[in-house]
Amino acid sequence: MSSGTAGDDELRSEASTGSDEDSVEPTDEPVARGAKDATTESNESGSDEVDDLDARLDAIFVDEADPLSEALRERDEYLDDLRRLQAEFENYRKRTARQSEELTERAAAAVLERILPVLDALDLARSHAGEPADAVAAQLVSALGQISSLARDALAREGLERIDEVGVGFDPSIHDAVAHDPSDEGEQTGVVVAEVMRPGYRLKGRVVRPAMVRVRG
Repeated sequence: MSSGTAGDDELRSEASTGSDEDSVEPTDEPVARGAKDATTESNESGSDEVDDLDARLDAIFVDEADPLSEALRERDEYLDDLRRLQAEFENYRKRTARQSEELTERAAAAVLERILPVLDALDLARSHAGEPADAVAAQLVSALGQISSLARDALAREGLERIDEVGVGFDPSIHDAVAHDPSDEGEQTGVVVAEVMRPGYRLKGRVVRPAMVRVRG
């Protein structure tokens, strides 16, 4: 009986060993799959890290390029503003100069209009003086002539021109016809200035006062 018992023990031991080996084998495949999954996750994690690194590098390069682009854009904007401001200032300067010149001419014309009666009085006095009867009268006539010449020369330097031509064609822009004489037979047709009754004046090309004339034709 002892031998039978020993045999049974051996059989149970082998069965137990066999069962242990059989129970270990099914666990090998899940372990392998777990290792593969860990490797895959590791690879995916590494890929994500590479992508993240690339994204950071791109951001760094973009950030480094953006300040330069922004600076160039601001430079162009400032240059455009400067050119526009310069053009506006140039237009303002020209407009101011033109307005100042116009105001100066108007002021000068207003002053000359007040002086013109004085010139008319000098011309009238010389025309009525006639031939001097004595030395005193001759001196007075000479003095009137000198005063008139000095006044005309001073005003001519300021741009004043006298309109007193006789025999020229009638121009309504510079002549004011107050009398009209018929033309003689055989005379050339056309209206001409026969006499200047009161001279006119121009200031730098602009008529301050037209000449009062008698025309013929």
